[in-house]
Amino acid sequence: MKKINVLLTGASGTVGFEALKQLLEKGCYNVTVFDKKSKLSVKKLAPFENQIDLIYGDISNASHLEKITNMDAVIHLAAIIPPLADDLPELAHNVNTIGTQNLIKQLERHSPNAFFMYSSSISVYGDRIKNPYIKVGDPLIPSEGDAYAETKIAAEKALQNSNLDWTIFRLAAIMGNHKMSKLMFHQPLNTALEIATPRDTARAFVNAIPKQTELFKQIFNLGGGESCRIIYEHFLERSFAIFGLGKLDFPKNAFADKNFHCGYYDDGDVLEKILNFRDDSLEDYFKMEADKVSSLTKIAASVFKKLVKWYLLKQSEPLEALKTNDKERIQHYFN
Repeated sequence: MKKINVLLTGASGTVGFEALKQLLEKGCYNVTVFDKKSKLSVKKLAPFENQIDLIYGDISNASHLEKITNMDAVIHLAAIIPPLADDLPELAHNVNTIGTQNLIKQLERHSPNAFFMYSSSISVYGDRIKNPYIKVGDPLIPSEGDAYAETKIAAEKALQNSNLDWTIFRLAAIMGNHKMSKLMFHQPLNTALEIATPRDTARAFVNAIPKQTELFKQIFNLGGGESCRIIYEHFLERSFAIFGLGKLDFPKNAFADKNFHCGYYDDGDVLEKILNFRDDSLEDYFKMEADKVSSLTKIAASVFKKLVKWYLLKQSEPLEALKTNDKERIQHYFN
């Protein structure tokens, strides 16, 4: 049987790396990887170089995509994500929107029958604190200043207006290999949070390849389902306990009240019924995280937890806005 030619972008990323492993495990795909060259990507992809066609380049530069031809399916995961997307919105636009447009044009010319699977985001729905149950048909109202969400909406439109066959998955909060950063304080503590693990998310994209007919020119919400739901405050409490950091004892005004995203996918089971990709629950996620933390790391974190929390709190932009009486930013973060 002739192997299917699959293009995977962003293979060195959290979900992309899982997708790469799963594609190769299937044994029925010729896999071409397009990725940005960096120390991390070279290190992660080196073990697979004899199993894949590897193209390094900048997706925002159309000329770097010229080697991409004769693809049957495309899993497009390459993106600049927050917090980097917040800090460098122009870069996010160039990679997430312009890059996607460049890829679409290359495929229209040299792989016109390719099935394009696009990774979008729950951020396109904006702040859902008051109405946390989300459906695909809900209006796309990104939170104020959310450059990342804007790039995803623009990329979605470019794909919908293309001549390709496509499907769009709007990903819930993908939790795995996450680092604590200033972003943790942007999210209100009462946020309804539905997660999905990287391996379940990757499985959805890989399982989607032979399901083109069922997914054809449709948008789906991709999340872990009811077993992957929790309130953000409780998520942080459990995470802190796993890492040996004790109680979540930051001042409440360290966290924003509004202008973030996330929620529960009310129609998430639609995609699960087609692709059967969910294996992990929230408990599985916490176990995976706990397994990564050595006893020595946990002891060290426990000893230095006050210093770690002080360092984290210094990154709280909502708290900084209050301290400096920055009225514009106070209005952005608080009700």
